[in-house]
Amino acid sequence: MPSSEWSAIEETDVLVAGGGTAGVVAALQAARAGVRTTMIEWTGQLGGTITNGGVAAPAHFFTRERQVIAGIGWELIVKTKAVVGSPMPDFRHPPPHRPQHHIGINPFVFALIAEEESLKAGVHIHYHETVASVTPRPDGWEVETVGKNVRRRLFAREIVDATGDADVVRLAGFPVEFAEIRQPGTIRVRFGGYDPALLDVGVIESAYCRALETGMLQPGDFAYADRPFLDFLKGHGCNAVHIPGADSSSSETQTEANLKGRAAVLRLLRFIRTLPGAENATVDFLAADTAVRETARIVGEVRITEADYLSGRLFPDAVAYTFYFVDLHTDHGVHHRFLPDGVVPTIPFGALVPKGARRLLVAGRSISSDRMAHSGLRVQASCMAMGQAAGAAAALGIQQNRPSREIPVQEIRALLARHEAILPPLPGED
Repeated sequence: MPSSEWSAIEETDVLVAGGGTAGVVAALQAARAGVRTTMIEWTGQLGGTITNGGVAAPAHFFTRERQVIAGIGWELIVKTKAVVGSPMPDFRHPPPHRPQHHIGINPFVFALIAEEESLKAGVHIHYHETVASVTPRPDGWEVETVGKNVRRRLFAREIVDATGDADVVRLAGFPVEFAEIRQPGTIRVRFGGYDPALLDVGVIESAYCRALETGMLQPGDFAYADRPFLDFLKGHGCNAVHIPGADSSSSETQTEANLKGRAAVLRLLRFIRTLPGAENATVDFLAADTAVRETARIVGEVRITEADYLSGRLFPDAVAYTFYFVDLHTDHGVHHRFLPDGVVPTIPFGALVPKGARRLLVAGRSISSDRMAHSGLRVQASCMAMGQAAGAAAALGIQQNRPSREIPVQEIRALLARHEAILPPLPGED
C-alpha cells in the first residue's frame, strides 16, 4: 500500500496503545472479558521494559508477609517460569536489605508467552505502529496510526494509553506534567569473559578512579557512584549504566538515549579490557533500548502523593495494591526510602483517569502522582496491576454502553476479582 493512502477504517471496542508491561495485561483483561481488543506496539514484540529494556526482574508481587499483586500479570510470570523450568524465589525469606525478591525471568520467553496469550484471547496486534492522531467522537475516538508503509484508521470506543509517555493523552489535548529534571535511564548490559573473584580490588578501584579523571569513563557509566567498581564487574546478572536525561517521549529523544547508552557500553568494554584478569572481556547481553524511568505523568482525577504512598493510604476507589519503595535515581546515585513495616500502598482508579476524560484511561508509569510517589509506582508488578484495572474498566464501559469513567468502582473490582486480582478490602465489603 502506498504510504500516502489510509487503510479502510477498522472498528474495535478497546484500543490499547502500547504493548509493554501494563499494556499487554490491559489488552488481555479486556479481551478475556469478551470485548474486541486491538493493541498497537511500536516495537516488534510485547513486554516493553521487560523485553526491549532488558529489565527482566519484575517486582514486587509480595510483601514480607503475603502476596499483594496477582491476576493476569502474575499468571504471565508463572507461565514464563514454568516453560523454562525455573524455580520461584522463596518469598518467605526476602533479601535482608530489600522488602522482597525481584523475580528473574527469561525476557525472550516472556515475550513469547505474552504474545501467545494475547492471540489466544483474540487480541488484534499491530506491531511497528504508533498512534499519530486522536480525534474525539460522541461515542469514542477516531485514531490514526502510522508504521512502515502503513497508515491505519481505527474507531475505538475506549482507549487505554499504556505508552509510558502518555502519548495518547497528549494527542487528545489533556494536560500532563514533566519532571524538571528526569531520572536517568538505564541501558542493561552484561559483561563476561572474566572471573570477578580473581580480580584485584585495589588495582581495579585505582584504575577506575583514574579512568574517571582522564575521561576514559564518564560519571554514570557505573550507576552507583558510592560503590566500588568491582560491584559493577560482579553484575549480579546485569551491569547497571545510567544515562542522564534519558527521554522516551519521542523517536528523537529515544534515539539520543540509545546513542548515549551504547557509547557508554563501548567505553566500559574498552576500560574493562585494560584491567588485569579481564583482558578478554566480552559483551554477552545488551538491551535493544535504553530503559527510561520517567517522562510524562497525567493530571488525573486523583493524584497520589508521597505522603499517600508512604502512609499506605487506602483510597475509596482502590483497584489494586502497589508495593515498592521510593526509588529515585539521580545523576549521582540512588535515593531509597523504604515503606514502614506493614504498610502497603493502594492505587485509586481516579489516578488512571485523565482529568475530564470519559473514555480514555492510562496504565503504567504515566499514572497521576507526584515525583516521589511515582518513583515507587513505576515498577513492573504495579504497572501490571494498573493495566488489569484499566482493561477491566474499559471492557465494562463497552458492555454497559457508557464511558469507562462512569463505571462504579465496585463493578470494576468485581471483574478484577473474577480474574484473580488481589484487591485492597474497602469499608462495607465482605
